[in-house]
Amino acid sequence: MSRRDIYYWKCDRPAAFHGTRGHGAAAETGPALRAALQEHFHTRDVTLRPGAGQGNHLTWLADVDGRALFLRVEDGPEGDTHLAAESAVLDAVRACGVPTPRVFGCDATRTRVSFAWQALERVDAPDLNQWFKDGALDTHAAAYEIGAAVARWQSAPVTGFGPLDAGLRGCHAAYPAYFHLRLERHLTFLVERRFLSRARADEFAAAIAEHGALLDLEKGCLVHKDLALWNILGTAREIRAFIDFDDAISGDAMDDLSLLGCFHDAAFVARAIEGYQSLRALPAESARRFWLHLLRNMIVKAVIRVGAGYFERDAGFFLIQNGGGSALRERTLERLALALRGLREDAPLSLL
Repeated sequence: MSRRDIYYWKCDRPAAFHGTRGHGAAAETGPALRAALQEHFHTRDVTLRPGAGQGNHLTWLADVDGRALFLRVEDGPEGDTHLAAESAVLDAVRACGVPTPRVFGCDATRTRVSFAWQALERVDAPDLNQWFKDGALDTHAAAYEIGAAVARWQSAPVTGFGPLDAGLRGCHAAYPAYFHLRLERHLTFLVERRFLSRARADEFAAAIAEHGALLDLEKGCLVHKDLALWNILGTAREIRAFIDFDDAISGDAMDDLSLLGCFHDAAFVARAIEGYQSLRALPAESARRFWLHLLRNMIVKAVIRVGAGYFERDAGFFLIQNGGGSALRERTLERLALALRGLREDAPLSLL
């Protein structure tokens, strides 16, 4: 299906929040997936065991002729084929000098099986969020390397704006057409679910409209769009791979840096910007563009967190640290307020 009308897949897909509360049919997928791998790799030597992913894909660990692979399965009812596009993005990012898992196979056609699948190099390392939650991550070094990686992948040859196809072409001719997609629907959802008051939602919409000129980009750059520690694999002191480019778009240079601001403090973001600036200059109006994108990203994250029941989870869930789901709810509201204030005041990023 086309992603032309999608701002962010997890909450805007027709089967919204599919997979965020678990997959009841996971066990049924295994035999068909094994058969698909045997056919694709021309071998009978395939073993599978379920992975431990907490995202919206089914995940499996596979050994195929002695090769260790990580499998992702998209089993939603939409018939989405985007894993093929994401595979192309992974290759493009790696060509920019940023480590990503190699793609050993992908079939998103759904002609042989009822789901799309992707076979990736299995990187023998946990995600950085595990190290972070344990207090072991070298955040000073990690933030710098993350910022440098953002600068590197912004050189990927994307065209247009918004969600990318396998040719790295965005499906919108202008960035505002993408940025404003579903905005009113997202805000209305948060009002209806009593997360925001209507007055507060209107404040957010007005601030975004007031700063609309910042969205008039001549050219987009590659944006991960889900940049977070759980999408980076490595040790406490070394990054091994950036993963999960499913939501990658052609967009604004400050967008990925603003995503770090969804989760981290001023010191972490400042260090990431140092890494970015070691390779690439910040764009004009960088602070306002940061706050504008932080606000838009936090609206989306609020929709996902409310809709998928994240505020009801405990510390075993990847997003949650101290205080459980109720603390995550308060942090979400606080970060929305901070983004609005930063945008209105053109505040320095030290406000975080």
